[in-house]
Amino acid sequence: MSERSEPELTLADLGESEILARIFPRLPESSATLVGPGDDSAVMKAPDGRFVITTDMMIQGPDFRLEWSSGHDLGVKAAATNLADVAAMGARPTGMVVSIAAPATTSVTFMEDIADGLRDACLELAPGCGVVGGDLSVSTVLTLSVTAFGDLGGREPLLRSTAQVGDVIAVVGRLGLAGMGLAALFAGERAKARASALQAQLAPLPPISQGVIGALAGAHAAMDISDSLVMDAGRIARASNVVLNLDEHVIDDLSGQLAIELGIDAARARQAILFAGEDHALLMTFPASVTLPEGFLAIGFVDACEEGESPHVALGGTSISENGWNPYAGWNGETS
Repeated sequence: MSERSEPELTLADLGESEILARIFPRLPESSATLVGPGDDSAVMKAPDGRFVITTDMMIQGPDFRLEWSSGHDLGVKAAATNLADVAAMGARPTGMVVSIAAPATTSVTFMEDIADGLRDACLELAPGCGVVGGDLSVSTVLTLSVTAFGDLGGREPLLRSTAQVGDVIAVVGRLGLAGMGLAALFAGERAKARASALQAQLAPLPPISQGVIGALAGAHAAMDISDSLVMDAGRIARASNVVLNLDEHVIDDLSGQLAIELGIDAARARQAILFAGEDHALLMTFPASVTLPEGFLAIGFVDACEEGESPHVALGGTSISENGWNPYAGWNGETS
């Protein structure tokens, strides 16, 4: 006769203190911590005298689906999306606070898996960054909220408003993969999708360390590409009152490479390169005299607005509509 397995523990079976006692040992420590978890607040070093701070939420439904994502995936993505915003300011990530609201029926193992994902993302993407605190609550919908901190190391922050006419537009990280992964999931074609596209969507590993590298190389402006290349380039254009002119030949080359990698037609790949979101690549502008750091790809130039012309994004000199990821409507792989 086979032995009956014991039912898995849920959050309702344990108190908050016991849950935290299981989670915190799994999380990485921050090298900037003076007082860590256990008090009403953490205390962190601020050697630069300034903090970069960003926050982001992931809500079951609009941001992720449990039939697609494991707990580990969610932990990785929650960390990566926030770390990318810190990196886009030219800062080194130093710490995070994480709040999770979950149904009482959620298994403790699932929560531990989220913690493991947070840990692995920090170790892979931002060594020295750790979780210094957070909160747990109950909700009918699983929600993760992360606030991340970063150290500028004495440098000025990279802003959206500081691109200059004549700058080279450069990107580091992949474009289009996450959007194609999402399109495959929505289409019910997970089994056919390439592993690289699924990972880019479910558990992204963006080039976090390149934020500081770009800043040290002399970047003028930067931002994380979370909503689409064109949409986020448009934000830099408006903030800096310039035109971001993308090189059509480079975009075509990237589209061709993505098409071959994913086994799709080049037109579909081009749509993803330009208009898909959630890749969390870094978009930066550099003085034309700067040698781009390794890994960065020049994709265009910053031009001045003509008289009477509004800031915008152009492709090969022609204005292009700024479509991309919309949290209220999503992205279905089209440019509508």
